[in-house]
Amino acid sequence: MTFIDSVKICFQKYVTFSGRARRAEYWWWALFVFLVSIIASIIDLTLFGQTQVSEPGSFLRTSDIVIFYPIVSLALFLPSISALVRRLHDRDKSGWWYWLVLIPLVGPIVLFIWLVSRGTTGPNRFGPDPISGEGGPLSYEDSAIPSVTRQ
Repeated sequence: MTFIDSVKICFQKYVTFSGRARRAEYWWWALFVFLVSIIASIIDLTLFGQTQVSEPGSFLRTSDIVIFYPIVSLALFLPSISALVRRLHDRDKSGWWYWLVLIPLVGPIVLFIWLVSRGTTGPNRFGPDPISGEGGPLSYEDSAIPSVTRQ
């Protein structure tokens, strides 16, 4: 799976909390979110960040207006949560295990280990194995959307 494929899949499954996501899909998506967030922050600082000194010997006053970063964060919030839930499903864990992150120190470490570990081989209770090719990452077999054959 490539970077572009992962981003496409995560946007196609914007709020799909069912199914499974392989490691490559999740971590390429995490890299995409990280890079886009940095770019949005740089744009905000470049366009709206300014430092002013009102008079000699006074306090330094900064005004940092952020516009792009919150918009990007809101736009990427739901697909990020859905990718994480699908990644937990690949480990045969419920998406509710995400709340483990609220336990200080231990929770994030356990969650990180689950996210970097290989998923279960073969189908599990959340769907077919995305690596083996049976119902791969772009499969819509479980979807309510009817399939249309092209002629």
